[in-house]
Amino acid sequence: MTVSFGWGPVEARVLGPSAACVVVVDVLSFTTAVGVAVEAGTAVHPYRRRDATAAAHARSLGATLAVGRREATPGHPWTLSPAALRAAPAPARLVLPSPNGSTIAAEAAGATVVAASLRNHTAVARWLAERGYGSAERPLAVVAAGERWPDGSLRPALEDLLGAGAVLAGLRAAGPHLLTPEATAAAALWSATEDPVAALQGCDSGRELYEYGFPQDVAVAAETDSSTTVPVLVDGAFQEAP
Repeated sequence: MTVSFGWGPVEARVLGPSAACVVVVDVLSFTTAVGVAVEAGTAVHPYRRRDATAAAHARSLGATLAVGRREATPGHPWTLSPAALRAAPAPARLVLPSPNGSTIAAEAAGATVVAASLRNHTAVARWLAERGYGSAERPLAVVAAGERWPDGSLRPALEDLLGAGAVLAGLRAAGPHLLTPEATAAAALWSATEDPVAALQGCDSGRELYEYGFPQDVAVAAETDSSTTVPVLVDGAFQEAP
């Protein structure tokens, strides 16, 4: 199959070697944050771990480190929050720790890696189609990040399924592509969703952000099709595609 769909870092590791391009979808909030930062001119370096090594990595790159949402201060406002990144001054380089989205990007090493969200799904689908991704010569894998249960196992997340489905539906509309049954099902779910904004607000991850006091992050992620920026991983950093 030329267009496949999977969940999490393990499937990224399995699907990545046979794919010319891997699309990472982590709507709440990694790929939405990447899109917001790249739009502002920031090169975003994904990092797997949110620990002391992230600070050392940022120092080695001469980059700003994004901290946890509750660790932000007026002097250091950069976090995984898309709303906070939009309000903060744009650094030249930002290290963005994320155990889900960043790990998928790392597992897809060797393929072209693209960050997609609900904000840029049409732009991403168009960019992929224009470059022939999703063909027999350039197979494509779309990987939804999902969340984690307390024991570390994968929790499928509706927002990422919708984001992936939006990209896949757009790709299918752009021309003939051979989708796996899983990819077809994700595209069909997106096409059948009458109110994706309400779905984002009402899903588990959306409700969690409301409960934690970050409703603005859900609002930014719900800006469906508001961006034409396509972040592509180049030399270890997401940058705007030419």
